[in-house]
Amino acid sequence: MTTRRRPHPRGVLALLAAVALLFSLAVVTAPGRAVAAAPVLVSQGKPATASSSEGPFGPSAAVDGDNGTRWSSEFTDNQWLQVDLGSSTAIGQVVLRWEAAYARGYQIQVSANGQQWTTIHTTTTGTGGNETLTVSGTGRYVRLLGTQRATQWGYSLYEFQVYSTDGGQQPGGDVLLSYGKQGTASTSQNDGTCWQCSPDKAFDRDPASRWATSPEGGWTDPGWIAVDLGARAEIHRVVLQWDPAYAQAYRIEVSDDGSNWRTAYQTTTGKGFKETLDVNATGRHVRLYGTQRSGAYGYSLWEFQVWGTGGAPVTPPPLPADPTYTKLVFNDDFDGPAGRAPDPAKWVPETGPGPNNELEYYTANKNAALDGAGSLVLEARKEETPGSACPRDPLTGSGVCQYTSARLNTYGKFKFTYGRVEARIKVSGTQGLWPAFWMLGADYFDQGRPWPYTGEIDIMEHVGKEPGTTYSTLHAPAYNGANGFGSPYTLPGGADFAAGYHTFTVDWNSKGMTFRVDGQVMHTVDKETLERTRGPWVFDHDFFLILNNAVGGDWPGAPDASTRFPQKMSIDYVKVWQ
Repeated sequence: MTTRRRPHPRGVLALLAAVALLFSLAVVTAPGRAVAAAPVLVSQGKPATASSSEGPFGPSAAVDGDNGTRWSSEFTDNQWLQVDLGSSTAIGQVVLRWEAAYARGYQIQVSANGQQWTTIHTTTTGTGGNETLTVSGTGRYVRLLGTQRATQWGYSLYEFQVYSTDGGQQPGGDVLLSYGKQGTASTSQNDGTCWQCSPDKAFDRDPASRWATSPEGGWTDPGWIAVDLGARAEIHRVVLQWDPAYAQAYRIEVSDDGSNWRTAYQTTTGKGFKETLDVNATGRHVRLYGTQRSGAYGYSLWEFQVWGTGGAPVTPPPLPADPTYTKLVFNDDFDGPAGRAPDPAKWVPETGPGPNNELEYYTANKNAALDGAGSLVLEARKEETPGSACPRDPLTGSGVCQYTSARLNTYGKFKFTYGRVEARIKVSGTQGLWPAFWMLGADYFDQGRPWPYTGEIDIMEHVGKEPGTTYSTLHAPAYNGANGFGSPYTLPGGADFAAGYHTFTVDWNSKGMTFRVDGQVMHTVDKETLERTRGPWVFDHDFFLILNNAVGGDWPGAPDASTRFPQKMSIDYVKVWQ
């Protein structure tokens, strides 16, 4: 079941609201937005050796990509496992997936020759489980050296994963050759439904911008998009991230001069979404040539990536390292005297009517205050705001806003990419109430980019008509509103979320997200699976936090005779770890 979300976030400055309205169906290019160069796994399937092995649990099992196999050492300290990456590689991240026999003390080392080693990470407080380490070093060989066992057994790893973050290196030395290129195309769309959808948008490594063929004269076959790599290249892989307007039949072609083309790959059974194609070709120019559309529309790509060697590549900016979830970077425990406003160093009140046919008027902290017992309260009240305009209230028939409430955000105070985000909340209840704890892409304000191209991460939503259920949902250009990607969580025994506090958490990194309620996993998102089945992942950039207690709206419906006011949404704490 999916949620029915706000078509536009609330409380925006008039100029930004106008931009969002004008381009609500358009892709707005954001030149200043950081582009994604995700860490690339370079160790999988590479030769591995170890100081010792226990029975059949050899070193290759730790680099095979299978979490059901493992390497185990003899039951002594100073045991090691190493992997040969095949060539000198810049290392930015190491992931250790421990079996129960883990290392309390260990070192991560790199070497050019497998003989002389340089330590790039050391600890004596290893925690076991899954450890994601941010490191910095260069070498052909990478080694885990265990110096202190945590158990009477040896050292045992399900997976020893080494990642490169030097601008998109892939195994075999392949790099992203197409990033930042302008490209050319048969036609391009530029109207209210796809604004400035020019060919360069397929090569900008921004998954929320796209190229599309023009509807002028009718969407017809064939249609094409091409890129000049700047120099002759060995092309090994092409990645296509399709909009719903995809090609059922197409060719990947290469050329030395941009005029004479050779077919390197072809299919008549294109599936859309994300297609990763193995290609073995040489040329300076690469072209996607669509010969049969999948539907009535044209051709449209969020991303057209060419990987290989040679060319004249531009290195994309790297992503932040994945978090270890150990450093507290934002914390508000809402301690203070009753009646005090939320900390202005952390929270900004948004004011005015809400979207989605909501019926409240958000006030400047008139409805948000500490309760003196360690919680922040966002209180929804039945009170009119003279001179305001809201959708007509079914109970009173008035078009003046009949309710007040509060909405707070951290924009301008705190924004971040990746982390563990958690809040302990007692929601408001009864018909027509809609409390939420969520995050919005900071480019909504930074660049005036409209929703849903910013991305939205709903950690918790609750509607009063479903007292025992909350929802966690992602929204992006290809999946949003009622088609957002999410899951519900229902309390056992018919319990009501409004009856007590519950903890809502999301763990977010470059590979996906895990949502939890009271420690129970309710929804997981794997980036690769999402891109293959729903559409682009647009969550590799800064977001900010939002708390609000809405009244009415398209999803919860309006209050009725059973609704009781005031209704309080109480927040015990909000924390973010990286």
